[in-house]
Amino acid sequence: MNGIIIINKPKNYTSHDIVYKIKKIVNEKVGHTGTLDPNATGVLPLLIGKGTEISKYLINHDKTYEAVIQLGEKRDTADVEGQVIQKKEVQASTLENEKVKKILESFIGKKLQTPPIYSAIKVKGKKLYEYARKGENVEIEPREIEIYNIELINIDKTNKTIEFRVQCSKGTYIRTLCEDISEKLGNIGYMKELKRTQVGEFKIENSIKIEEIKNKEDVEKYLITLEKYFSNKNNIELKDITPFLNGVQISYNLPDDLYKIYDENGKFIGIGTIKNKSLKRDIII
Repeated sequence: MNGIIIINKPKNYTSHDIVYKIKKIVNEKVGHTGTLDPNATGVLPLLIGKGTEISKYLINHDKTYEAVIQLGEKRDTADVEGQVIQKKEVQASTLENEKVKKILESFIGKKLQTPPIYSAIKVKGKKLYEYARKGENVEIEPREIEIYNIELINIDKTNKTIEFRVQCSKGTYIRTLCEDISEKLGNIGYMKELKRTQVGEFKIENSIKIEEIKNKEDVEKYLITLEKYFSNKNNIELKDITPFLNGVQISYNLPDDLYKIYDENGKFIGIGTIKNKSLKRDIII
């Protein structure tokens, strides 16, 4: 079994939990394209079998999230899992619709963002959350991220929350964004809820809930095969596939790109790349 399945991750599951469950069902190598925190929900693409070899083509995918900011409290982890470290009264003026919209829109564009201390980024060989748990100080370098679009979904004036949707580049921390938005509003806040609705071309409407997967047949039903995933790429039919399978580079007068490779009987055998008029194997199923 080789391909991709899009899981709609529920709360209180780690990304590792989801990978482990699918791995037990399919008895194949399984990986993911980027973790979601246990409290977050939504799109988690899983790569199965030879599908794990396309991860190099997925690492820079843009993402779309829907998040809820809880104003009036600051937490050490910047999300609902953390301890309250500061409180502040939320004025009614803070939640005026036009003001919130204007502040949200001010984040559109390229920005330098400092990742949260409770994250898996490594500094000097240790993950940041390891420093945080020991109370050790560490210098965190800001990173360039880009917000392509951000829009207001809802303001709950009773519960002092703001729900918004954001399209952003890889590496954007929504927890930090929530804190930064709160600060620009003249208050404090943390990320109360997070749902990832899209990773690259993988959308939540094409996902399946983990509890719906009981057996291998369920996975096969929703599997995006490698042939289907690369359906927008051109085909190459090889009469003799042996040199290709053995890693021999073959002269081919076609533009540099990825190509779907078929044998003379029309059977899909994998993905090849052409560079400088030379075809070589990339993924063989």
